[in-house]
Amino acid sequence: MRSPRARPILVATAAAALVGGVMAWAAGVLAISSPVPSPTHVPFAATSRHPFDDVAHWASVFDDPARDVWQKPRDVVGALGLRPGMTVADLGAGTGYFSRYLSAAVGETGTVFAVETEPNLLARLRERAEQEQTANVTPILASFDDSRLPAGAVDVVLIVDTFHHLDRRLEYLTRLRRVLKPRGRVAIVDWQATELPVGPPMEHKIARADVIAEMQAAGYRLTAEPAILPYQYVLVFTAA
Repeated sequence: MRSPRARPILVATAAAALVGGVMAWAAGVLAISSPVPSPTHVPFAATSRHPFDDVAHWASVFDDPARDVWQKPRDVVGALGLRPGMTVADLGAGTGYFSRYLSAAVGETGTVFAVETEPNLLARLRERAEQEQTANVTPILASFDDSRLPAGAVDVVLIVDTFHHLDRRLEYLTRLRRVLKPRGRVAIVDWQATELPVGPPMEHKIARADVIAEMQAAGYRLTAEPAILPYQYVLVFTAA
């Protein structure tokens, strides 16, 4: 039998262990933090909110030929390891910049879901699919809080330059797991949190470490990080 005096000692030991655990957790968070501090980052909140209804304007931005130099769409799609017959979702497809590359990668037996929340851009996606004769591209009008992708149907969800536009991401990303096939992946391409010659203002960027932390909280684990782009990180996750 323990002596009555042992109980305070055990309580103190447990308290010390708890404090030590919290300090270790904090150290772990600091260890994965970005080289560029992000003191204004609000977890799971969009950093940029503006309309995308002006198709002509956004086409001049998204489809600028100069974008190919730094966005490297062939390299990005190549890094995904897509095969004929696969289903890939381009979440935040915009004007369809990646559509033909994804279409070619999955082939005639594959499917590309081009997902957008802006109806005007969705019409542009349909027109582009017809012009480029990419019959395997299917535009989807998404909700702001739901991709509207079919459950258990997608091999890879590609999110390029869009993660920082998503609001209430914990719920969104948790829900997104349901659309993945077994061993399905989510690939996020977004801006390094530093001053760059292209891209959005600093306050719109989300540091790599913050993206990883949010994805982990939503039930994902980082499985690959191909270093292929000069101004952006490429992070590939699977459901944990």
